[in-house]
Amino acid sequence: MSTSPRVWFITGCSSGFGHALAEAALLAGDHVIATARRVADLEMLEHIGAGRCHILPLDVTDAGQVAQQVAAAQAVWGRLDVVVNNAGYGLLGAVEECSEEDIRRNFETNFFGALNVIRAALPILRHQKQGHIINISAAAAISNYAGFGIYGAAKAALESLSESLRLEVAAYGIKVTLVQPGPFRTRFIGKGMTHATATETYAGSSGKFAAYLEKVDGKQPGDPERAAALIVKMVQEGQAPLRLPLGKYAVKKVRDVTASRLRELEAWEQAAGETDG
Repeated sequence: MSTSPRVWFITGCSSGFGHALAEAALLAGDHVIATARRVADLEMLEHIGAGRCHILPLDVTDAGQVAQQVAAAQAVWGRLDVVVNNAGYGLLGAVEECSEEDIRRNFETNFFGALNVIRAALPILRHQKQGHIINISAAAAISNYAGFGIYGAAKAALESLSESLRLEVAAYGIKVTLVQPGPFRTRFIGKGMTHATATETYAGSSGKFAAYLEKVDGKQPGDPERAAALIVKMVQEGQAPLRLPLGKYAVKKVRDVTASRLRELEAWEQAAGETDG
């Protein structure tokens, strides 16, 4: 395990996983480029870092700004070792309830924002012949819920992209990991969520899920600081699983979904195979 300080570039550090991860990396002795739309929210990290935290304003939906700030980030300590795509927010509402504007905006941040960062960072990582890209996904990408179709679709797109990316960049010493958090005590359900205009049509599906989220907010079992510590430990040990579910809920969800898909496959396996000509 290498003990040399790494340089982290993390998006969405104003709260939640981004803030916790930046803090954990700094406490581990690493260097952090912490980014957010509102840099005033990041002042505490500068105090923790004692010269090892550099703050940059960043709107991940602005590809031009992303390219400029990733280049500026590299210039601070001469390299980037870990690139974390954490910036994102939820969109709660049935597919029919969500406006086209809300749908496109959600994808712009959750998918295209991450893609902008990845594309800007890849030339740097390839030149270094090493690096670790960590994309924060969601339990909704393991299997989704009524009312989370758009958000889950954006995260599922990020997961598919990450699978291909991992194969494309392995030859350059670049690792790719998807983090799939279950329910954690962050501000995601509150400040991190946009709501479509609810209708009576979907009160029994999307509406129930919305009520459930409101009920459990602040009582989630997941501890963001523990999650951040595990991610830092994973990086320090040179580990790079393609998928890292976080929390017992996410782990169980993976097991249950896998078992369900296998049962469905077994039911249709023979008929599906007979379509080969």
